[in-house]
Amino acid sequence: MISFTGFAQYTLSGYVRDSLNGELLIGADIHVQSATGSVLDVSTNHYGFYSILLPAGTYKLYVIDPGYQIDSCLIMLEKDLSLDILMKPLHYTTQEITIVSRVHDQIKSTEVSRIRLPIQEVKSLPVMAGEVDVLKTLEMLPGVQASEGNTGLYIRGGNADQNLILLDDAPVYNTGHLFGFFSIFNADAIKNVTLIKGGIPANYGGRLSSVIDISMKDGNNQQMHGEGGIGLIASRFSIEGPIRKNKSSYMLSARRTYVDMLVKPFVSKSSSFYGSGYYFYDLNAKLNQQFSDRDRLYASAYLGRDVFHFRSSENTFQAYIPWGNTTATVRWNHVFNARMFANTSLIYNDYRFSFGATQNNFTVGLNSGIHDWNLKTDVDYYLNPHHHLQFGYDYIFHTFQPSTASGRSDTASFHPANPMKKYAHEAAVYVLDDMQAGERWGFNLGIRYSLFQQVGPYVRVQPDGSGHDDSVFYRRFQPVKTYMQLEPRLIARFSLNTKASLKASVTRTAQYIHLVSNSGTTLPTDLWVPSTYRVKPQTAWEYTIGYFTQLHDQMWEASLEIYERQMYHQIEFAEGYTPSLDDPENSFVFGKGWSYGSELFIHKQKGKLTGWLSYTLSWTWRKFPDLNDGQKYPARFDRRHDLNLVVGYRLNDRWNFSADFVFATGNAVTIPNQFYFIEGVLTQSYTQINGYRMKPYNRLDIAAVYTPKPKHHRFHHSWMFSIYNVYSRLNPYFIYFDQSGGLLQGNLQIQAKKVALFPIIPSVTWNFIF
Repeated sequence: MISFTGFAQYTLSGYVRDSLNGELLIGADIHVQSATGSVLDVSTNHYGFYSILLPAGTYKLYVIDPGYQIDSCLIMLEKDLSLDILMKPLHYTTQEITIVSRVHDQIKSTEVSRIRLPIQEVKSLPVMAGEVDVLKTLEMLPGVQASEGNTGLYIRGGNADQNLILLDDAPVYNTGHLFGFFSIFNADAIKNVTLIKGGIPANYGGRLSSVIDISMKDGNNQQMHGEGGIGLIASRFSIEGPIRKNKSSYMLSARRTYVDMLVKPFVSKSSSFYGSGYYFYDLNAKLNQQFSDRDRLYASAYLGRDVFHFRSSENTFQAYIPWGNTTATVRWNHVFNARMFANTSLIYNDYRFSFGATQNNFTVGLNSGIHDWNLKTDVDYYLNPHHHLQFGYDYIFHTFQPSTASGRSDTASFHPANPMKKYAHEAAVYVLDDMQAGERWGFNLGIRYSLFQQVGPYVRVQPDGSGHDDSVFYRRFQPVKTYMQLEPRLIARFSLNTKASLKASVTRTAQYIHLVSNSGTTLPTDLWVPSTYRVKPQTAWEYTIGYFTQLHDQMWEASLEIYERQMYHQIEFAEGYTPSLDDPENSFVFGKGWSYGSELFIHKQKGKLTGWLSYTLSWTWRKFPDLNDGQKYPARFDRRHDLNLVVGYRLNDRWNFSADFVFATGNAVTIPNQFYFIEGVLTQSYTQINGYRMKPYNRLDIAAVYTPKPKHHRFHHSWMFSIYNVYSRLNPYFIYFDQSGGLLQGNLQIQAKKVALFPIIPSVTWNFIF
């Protein structure tokens, strides 16, 4: 569609909402068709807002979003027009649906390596122990790798800490419950999940590998609505409703495990487990208020905790270990005019790990964590139908607390001042232009300028050359070390025809905070540390090229992407490291990493049978001068092959079936390869780092959902029957060596044994909605 000088032009803008609950729809596609047949495509932004500048005239609008009936309307544009569009969910209508092309999403957009998951699709997949898990669903996508019993995601060769995971704009630093077996995200409280694993646009920053942007429900502003479920290990309940219809609403959601309460009556007082237990819980809350057509205010919060407590049967030793996240976000949406939209967020974030133990009269405590205050503003300016500008800033004040110890013995106590506590400013400004250049070309051009500054109070200890240490004292907010990075981002799209396009991206990213782990999994004891005078920020260049197409009247969509990522200033612990209360950065070594591979994604979107196939072929390497004799070695999460098949089948209104199959090359691990005796002591030598490959991983899960015909139109319920690991394959989690017999007896035997986590696990969950 071409805008001619001299023709009157007007702006069509507004919000796209769910007609039943008033939820704003993120990323809904809007097709604008003129009387001459020309078509223009736009999408709603992260807050459900759209804007488009058009010449005066008559237009037909088609609005499309997965899970909703396609809406259409005819408009006469003779002045600036504000139009809110209400979408009906598919389950609400029984009429025949006319399918209109959704090619804007994958074919015409300038987005690459971006996948948006409707939460209903997440809820339909087989689950372990009845717990729907957003992150476990993301594991089924190409380029995303994980280990069983670990919520950490390794995306295109990056570490788990290199993913920017956002919950209503708030970064989440630890995503795992039960030491990583389940994620903290309660699906009943979530509206939208978006994964960006390449071609990260300039409005995101602070991590190298990917963005996982999760939005909580706003709350039903039409009527009270509740849902929940009772499973094998946990129950959950959510309620939402209007405070003032069409103007304000609330949402509250809670989840808690109860294995500790169920087991407690059956544990005798003489048992060594009496008085011990473990549980976790999540609380989500959100309020929103529309003050006018231009102003909306949102307040959301999350609180999650894991709590482990142990008490010996003689009551001589007790331990209490809680850890978890607290986030709070206040967002203000303001429409300056029909073409300019802004969101300002004030964010509080706190992640803490605590350990407390008491033995007789001695008590010891250990605390670590990270604490943030964050202010950011993002502005959307719709210059014309061919240019969508975005610009903004992001500021964070970090407080890092690594392993602060305290203790008490009788009446004496110690609370040492910890010089390792660190403070830092992190800031960035960005601008990007999502532009169309003719019929075939589209570009997303962006630049991000970021800054990180460690500040006092801080004591810097350094050798003075005479065998003694010299201390440098920094006052409050006095700069210790400053880093600045320029991060260009470029995405280009070329449309081959109306059903296929080629896309390419080049991005540079920087990361100033780091999670350093001494294990192969992400545990709550792992430490977040900042960039300092010794620890440089991580940086990466990534290159992606992809082919995207839709087939058979948009029933199928497919993509093939090839990528390469180069990562610098990677961090590991030195060989032989043992945890202590010393500053952990004194034990760091630094190197580089790189990864490359290809990803195939085939998605069937329509019909009774839906699902997807994803396949990843990849290589991931690390090279550190101080590790492995300076030779390159495969990263622990390096996998040559990663195959996922997800299938869903809707038999009728009562029965839905689903299944998933996973096959992956085994993890690379470091194990002993020789055993020998030195002065009667059994000693072992190891392979090269990650020089041994465990057996391949594979698993089949199935599920069936039965929905009885409701006896009351306001109350619906269903039963979900699922089987995790149907054929009970004992996939290796780790390997250890068992010693039997003795050297002097001449019958010494050393045998490698594997440990598997999960055999076949059937589960039943009762879900209800009212």
